[in-house]
Order: sequence, then structure tokens, then C-alpha cells
Amino acid sequence: MSSDKTLEMTGGCLCGGVRYRITGPSRPIIYCHCSQCRRTSGHFVAATAVNTEELVFETNESLSWFDSSEFASRGFCTRCGSSLFWKSKNREIISIMAGTLDQSYGLEAADHIYVNDKADYYELTDDLPKIPQGR
Repeated sequence: MSSDKTLEMTGGCLCGGVRYRITGPSRPIIYCHCSQCRRTSGHFVAATAVNTEELVFETNESLSWFDSSEFASRGFCTRCGSSLFWKSKNREIISIMAGTLDQSYGLEAADHIYVNDKADYYELTDDLPKIPQGR
């Protein structure tokens, strides 16, 4: 995965039951407006991504996975409910919810996806690309 951001990043859930380290380059932030992301987060999702082997767990005692579709699973904390990860079943890349990072680490947003599925109670007013479906 190519990116400008190659520094080590850390993050975790609200209660500390899941803590992780990112050891490789990360993708810029993508905003996802699909109905599943909205339901699991309460709004749209902002996520970066890394190659799966570059996500190292310091603790994952309360991490659980939910098969949210035929092609993806979502990782969350069973203790505090934090939405943490989205993992494709067909690719070795894992999306990490940007809000679970300990800092912003200088990550920047790249685009919006699934804007055709966006809720009608907010507008997209930035200049980022707005992709009707996924990538």
C-alpha cells in the first residue's frame, strides 16, 4: 500500500480492551457514506487503511468480528462498543477507523465514497472527489 504516511501510529478503543500499532504505510482518510458504515458508527465513517500484516495488536482481549456482508467483516470492542476495523474477506488490507487513532498523525482526507447512499440530513461541501459507489 503506498502512502506518504509511514510513521508508526497507535490507537485503540474507548475502554482500552483493544490497543494496536500500525507499523507500515497507511492510506489517506476516506469518508464512507454507505448505510452499513452509517449504522455501525452513527454517522459516516472516516478510515485509513494498511496491509493486514502491518497492524499489530498490543491487546485485543475484547475484539470481536461481525460478518457484515458476504465480502467484509467489521471489528469492534465487545466491552465499550467502539467500531474499530473493516476487513475485506478478499484482500489483505484492513481499514482502521480514524477516530480510534491516538493522534491525527497528519493524515489527510482523499475522497468520499458511496455518496449515492448518503443520508439527507447533511451536505458534502468540501472539494474532495465524491464517488457514487465504492472504489
